[in-house]
Amino acid sequence: MSAVPPMPPSSAAPGSVPNHLAWAIVSTVLATCLCCPLGLIGIVAIVFSAQVNTKLNQGDLEGARRSSANAKTWCWVATAFAIIGLLLNIVMLATGGMEQYMEMMQQMQQMQ
Repeated sequence: MSAVPPMPPSSAAPGSVPNHLAWAIVSTVLATCLCCPLGLIGIVAIVFSAQVNTKLNQGDLEGARRSSANAKTWCWVATAFAIIGLLLNIVMLATGGMEQYMEMMQQMQQMQ
């Protein structure tokens, strides 16, 4: 009976662990545009997404999986901000809130 040779570091191909980069970018942009500067928290998702392929190329499969899971979590956070922002914008437009905001801005400009 022969001994089993030790397994080399994982050489998983990039893409075998999802990096969620496209989702991170889209959710960050939408959250920032629709919600507020808090949407920039999606940058955390982009950073974790960028780490996935780097860790895979280094043979760190477990690290790549952790970064992928973290990226997915932060993508959901940014997506939630985008959805909240979209709903707030719809409510503002439906209730005339935007009109009141524009009137307030005009009054402030006239004071200057």
